[in-house]
Amino acid sequence: MEMRFVSADRPQTEEGYQYHIACKPGDVARYVLLPGDPERVPKISALWDEAKEIAFHREYRTHTGKYKGVPISVTSTGIGGPSTAIAIEELAAIGADTFIRVGSTGAIQPGIEIGDLIIAKAAVRLEGTSKQYVRVEYPASADYEVTLALIEAAETLGVRYHVGITASTDSFYVGQARPGLNGYFPSFAKHLIDDLRQAKVTNFEMEAATLFTLANIYGLRAGCVCAVFANRVTNEFGKAGEKEAALVASEAVKILAEWDEEKEKKGKKYWFPSLRKL
Repeated sequence: MEMRFVSADRPQTEEGYQYHIACKPGDVARYVLLPGDPERVPKISALWDEAKEIAFHREYRTHTGKYKGVPISVTSTGIGGPSTAIAIEELAAIGADTFIRVGSTGAIQPGIEIGDLIIAKAAVRLEGTSKQYVRVEYPASADYEVTLALIEAAETLGVRYHVGITASTDSFYVGQARPGLNGYFPSFAKHLIDDLRQAKVTNFEMEAATLFTLANIYGLRAGCVCAVFANRVTNEFGKAGEKEAALVASEAVKILAEWDEEKEKKGKKYWFPSLRKL
């Protein structure tokens, strides 16, 4: 049966079924993990107590289940800011309010190895999507509770991790200072890594800036943990750390759920370390 969408401004049905992600209210938890690759969704949900597939439409694949008793969802965003923004818009419209990007990344600072994790506390907005929402001076910053939960999860699980500022781009090749086809390499790209390295930027990826910007605009919470696949210092590439990143993100959701419950009991809006002593 053909679905009837009630508005061109917000294409959804009367029941709230979302046009792109093919989900409706009740299909997802408030806590949602956001990998890029749809194939990463079942890999992540396999680490949970239970999970089921809710939808798989275009690049958006969604599973919902429980991790250590906490309701949790995962939705793939595809590559880059535009598709990520759609996922955030539609997931938030059906009740999600806390997002953790779980991705892969390229490190540009020394001392970071293949398979390490990088937790992003902020992002350089080298992509274009966030600029269509707000002026360029607006910061792309992660939520402090989500970031702290990711750090605690990484410590609890005993994995190697770094905390830093990521640079989000729209281009995997020239935009991340890789030569394009037939050696195309404009002068502005040749100095990009050196400039970012001096500014203490740790890595490249393609979605965090959009996620952080939209989350702050809409009053949502967002964080990001990525496994290092590329080392731009040593010119190494390898797929490692994917499972560890998924575990850290899932464990962070459990931690956040505990903190959220604690805040509610104590009548506090924000979590802080001495809250447990009150």
